[in-house]
Amino acid sequence: MSSQIIPVEPFDYVVFGGTGDLAERKLLPALYHRQIEGQFSEPTRIIGASRSALSHEDFRKFANDALKEHLKSGEYDEAEVAKFLARLFYVSVDAKADSGWDQLKKLLDDGKDRVRAFYLAVSPAIFGAISEKIRDHKLITKSTRIVVEKPIGRNLASALELNDTIGKVFKEEQIFRIDHYLGKETVQNLMALRFANALYEPLWNAQYIDHVQISVAESVGLEGRAGYYDTAGALRDMVQNHILQLLCLVAMEVPSSMDSEAVRDEKLKVLRALKPITSDNVEQMTVRGQYRAGASSGGPVKGYLEELEGGVSNTETFVAIKAEINNWRWAGVPFYIRTGKRLASRMSEIVITFKPIPHNIFDAAAGRIVANQLIIRLQPDEGVKQSLMIKDPGPGGMRLRNVSLDMSFADAFGVRNPDAYERLLMDVIRSNQTLFMRRDEVEAAWKWVDPILKGWESTNQPAQGYTAGTWGPSQAIALIERDGRTWHEG
Repeated sequence: MSSQIIPVEPFDYVVFGGTGDLAERKLLPALYHRQIEGQFSEPTRIIGASRSALSHEDFRKFANDALKEHLKSGEYDEAEVAKFLARLFYVSVDAKADSGWDQLKKLLDDGKDRVRAFYLAVSPAIFGAISEKIRDHKLITKSTRIVVEKPIGRNLASALELNDTIGKVFKEEQIFRIDHYLGKETVQNLMALRFANALYEPLWNAQYIDHVQISVAESVGLEGRAGYYDTAGALRDMVQNHILQLLCLVAMEVPSSMDSEAVRDEKLKVLRALKPITSDNVEQMTVRGQYRAGASSGGPVKGYLEELEGGVSNTETFVAIKAEINNWRWAGVPFYIRTGKRLASRMSEIVITFKPIPHNIFDAAAGRIVANQLIIRLQPDEGVKQSLMIKDPGPGGMRLRNVSLDMSFADAFGVRNPDAYERLLMDVIRSNQTLFMRRDEVEAAWKWVDPILKGWESTNQPAQGYTAGTWGPSQAIALIERDGRTWHEG
């Protein structure tokens, strides 16, 4: 049975940073796909906004080139593209001055009754300035939303300041703090697995689960992001948002409903229950790494410092953490998390390892019994795999084998797997905040991350070198293996 596409009401999407990398690679292709799927109602417009002096036709050419480059084979349909380009407009706007705002207002006044969404695909440094200009030029209607990309601050103090600045202009229910990981089909299926089946939830606790691993690995390096990345590092860039959100979905209690506030209330409880990591235990509970020259994708690659053009930096490109949750459900269950650049492969997954059977009735000839695992793959091949012990077919005695029940979403459903941004962009129009971060979530995450950053600073914990194309520094292996466990890499 195919899923039903429910059209959203007509809208105007204003993308600040409309000619930037995010708009080119993700936002424009995602909106094009939603049009093809019949999710737009008319009249709907997409309005690019940036400082560049472009005409509507210039922006349409930019969008057309973006679609040609980033759509997969067979997805570029000339008739659909022409229809899509016809709904694109452009305004040259200065976020820090009044230039262009009257033109934007005039364009938007043609659709006062539509849903109006402002997407800030720009540096967080100008989130506040754009918000204030939107207010000052009276662009906020009763159906207005604002979408902000990470990072929401670089520590708790700056996150509080940024949230206060945006919060003075927009109500909390109008603010959509986007984390594209939460739009992935597999992430949402994690909730379906837990809460729509009688199989897992009774076992989803410290009595039956030995440990949890969350890995987000990238094979690429800086890719032109050196200026941002060297001031952020892996902890701020990935752990504070993406990985902690995944941890929350794994660990949260069953919400009373799928209402956005009910779900986010339970995620907040997990963040507040995380055991603090401070200067007293930061060296035992965390590993920092920085890639050196090595090989990736079949060829040699530079080290991090060489990509910085000979710079000197202790910024981590890899981080591994042993996290613990101080509540009844998860007492004593470690959550091992790791993320990094220039690792052996591109891979994001959640691995739930169950405890061994309490008593083995089989003799040694049957072979070793391996603990069951539930593996949730976020990328590159989204799916779910459950490992089980079975008897090896054939006569000659009992021989046990570990096999997997493996479901790939692409194979199982035979449909295109939508990009995460497609769902999230439409959820903004629907005003559904379930997959977006609430203010108190962001701040609770920083309250846990801040002491780690301060602990690294006070202990002078170095970023350990690791060869590009490997799985990180040896200290990360020791972090988990000293507990008698090992990272899943297959």
